[in-house]
Amino acid sequence: MGTAAVLDLSPGAALVLDGRHWTVERREPELGRVHLVGDDGTRQPVTFRFLANHPNCRPSSRTTAQGSGRGRQPKTVQDLEPRRRELAACRLAHLLEVETGYRSGDPPRPAPGEPKPEYDPATTTLTARRLAKVAELAAMDRQQAKLLGLDRVGYRTLIRWDRRRRESGLVGCADERWLRESGGHPSITEEIREAIFAVRAETLHRSKVTMRTRERMIHQYVRETFPDRDVTVPSYQTLWVVWREWFGPGGSRQRYARSAELPSKNGHVLVHRPGQVVALDTTVLPVMVRESVFGDPVKCHLTLAMDVHTHSLCAFRLTLVSDQSVDVAMLLRDVMLPLPMRADWSEELEWPYPGLPATVVAEFAGHKVAGLPFFAPETVTTDHGSVYRNHHLVDAQRVLGCNILPSRVLRPTDKSACERAFGAIRSLLFEQLPGYTGIDPGDRGADPEGDAVLTIDEMEHVIATWIVAVWQRRRLGQYAPSWDPGGDHSPNSLFAASFAQAGFAMEIPSAELFYELLPVHHVRKIDARRGVKIRGFWYDAPALDPYRGQHSTRGGQHKGQWVIRRDPRDRRSVFFQDPLTHDWHPLAWTGLPPDGQAPAFGDARVRELLKKAQACGLRPRTDDELLPVLLELLGSRVPVSQWPTRLPKSARTEHSREVVQAAASRADRPQSEPAKIAVGDGVVSPLRWQDRTRQAADSIDSHRRHRREQAVQERPTPPPPLGEAYRQSDLFLLPEEDEEEDGHGGPGVG
Repeated sequence: MGTAAVLDLSPGAALVLDGRHWTVERREPELGRVHLVGDDGTRQPVTFRFLANHPNCRPSSRTTAQGSGRGRQPKTVQDLEPRRRELAACRLAHLLEVETGYRSGDPPRPAPGEPKPEYDPATTTLTARRLAKVAELAAMDRQQAKLLGLDRVGYRTLIRWDRRRRESGLVGCADERWLRESGGHPSITEEIREAIFAVRAETLHRSKVTMRTRERMIHQYVRETFPDRDVTVPSYQTLWVVWREWFGPGGSRQRYARSAELPSKNGHVLVHRPGQVVALDTTVLPVMVRESVFGDPVKCHLTLAMDVHTHSLCAFRLTLVSDQSVDVAMLLRDVMLPLPMRADWSEELEWPYPGLPATVVAEFAGHKVAGLPFFAPETVTTDHGSVYRNHHLVDAQRVLGCNILPSRVLRPTDKSACERAFGAIRSLLFEQLPGYTGIDPGDRGADPEGDAVLTIDEMEHVIATWIVAVWQRRRLGQYAPSWDPGGDHSPNSLFAASFAQAGFAMEIPSAELFYELLPVHHVRKIDARRGVKIRGFWYDAPALDPYRGQHSTRGGQHKGQWVIRRDPRDRRSVFFQDPLTHDWHPLAWTGLPPDGQAPAFGDARVRELLKKAQACGLRPRTDDELLPVLLELLGSRVPVSQWPTRLPKSARTEHSREVVQAAASRADRPQSEPAKIAVGDGVVSPLRWQDRTRQAADSIDSHRRHRREQAVQERPTPPPPLGEAYRQSDLFLLPEEDEEEDGHGGPGVG
């Protein structure tokens, strides 16, 4: 049965029509018409059909039929307790038997023995059936009838239940005492209310206290604030109930409770289009992977970007040890870029959204695009980690045109969609991979490090494939949109529906966005011999020749200074934009060997290098003197056979991290880059630890050879063998046996 109220058109009933109140003066059922009278005396005859189909016609709250429900929200079946709901269903079954002769109210599906002779509509009247029902209920056992709420049912009670059933459905059969109006707490006067809120504010500032202490503080506040008034403080039980109703059970930690009371700056945000809010979060990957340098099992950090509207996993990054602000900036850049199709992906993973053909997107992007949304983020929600709170990310925010909005302190519910996504990915994917570590050390396996078989690159490929093939096509369930809560939707279907609702701006950023997201350094002057100095290292390239010894023509806060971009993940080069052609040029570190071969190193290794050089008492004037120290730090002087045993795991992780960061930096750079720093023998794939040792040894030989060539202009003549000058000037030196034979033509004759 429906729960919508039936429109009462009896004389004297009130209704609202197009916002105006009308009263039923009389009705003419034979003509299907009713006469209405307005508050100003205006009369208007309308038909039943007109009122039944009018969208703005509803019963008025002034109608006496509303009774005790006036001034309150309409009662529903969900308001009934489970046991009371069963009693109301029992009453409804009796009413349906009186009206139709069947307990279910459906004649095509009768129960055994139905209809009974006294309830057969074909042979009895409604009044006779009601009287028969009253007699049947009166003959029941009194205790059983009392338990069912049928012990005091008379003829008029059945009429009243039937009228309420027609108005409100099942809840109309409920007793009014079951849903009586809440009387509140009359003992909570304005003075007590003021005292409760004052104590609430004070206890939030203090350490956590018990309810007994709060009660005493309320007594103290009332006594000192209202000394001339006769204010009665309620009992402890009443104050406990009121405190629990107003402020919750209070089971959280005190610092969490304080952070929850912080006022919201921008109010509630209604997310209704893709890209409006993107949630970022970082967690430790619960799967052990093997790094690509030494092959040791290590833990990675997974940084995830989720679109809150469609619940699409727009981008992700795997980093060793911890992520940096440049990784987050590149992650936001990945959100704006279409995901290219990979070699082993089938055609069903290609761009699937109707309204924008895949060929158009592929032509616009320059490659086949996978089925993953891309857009420019408007608001980015993060936590308060140090990686999200720095000047570099603020600059990246300005470049991307988005607003980074941190969540409240210690309140992960502000980005609950991203938090739940981590849990879903763990149960749907990570738990099925070898090397899974679990969520608690007590639940960890016997040897997750030994079970790890996937490398970082393989794990990245598995996650990317799973997102496109599984997550984007997975049914959302409770995350269905508000405009279709009962429908079946996935992140892909929600993104496709947004095309018709809000449109789609296919804007793909240029390749130069990579350089614009890097940290900025301002240099006053380009040195004529050494180039530019960035954080202790000198960088130079032929692209600086036209501007050596000159000041920049830029104005503003950094007037006359040159802009240099630095990638913290790979310090072997920085980037300079030509002011005339606006082309980007890499500037190589001047301490590199002539062939450019050197192991990768980042900011952490540079800080360690400079610190060690200072501790050793070195005062280097050129970067050539720093190269041996750098190579020693990189482990180049350790024999190859001793690397896995000599170096601790933390040091091996640092080496692997630098290789992975350098590879990520190369992958983020535009492919049309005019010059690149060579790695090893020119191989771009990750180096094993044997290759990394050989690469460091080659760098030392190349460095030493370069210094010898600078010291001597021409190749010196090799020195003669030892004793050669004495042999040439000795007159008594006997000739060799072969020379004697050649000089006399044969052996002597005695």
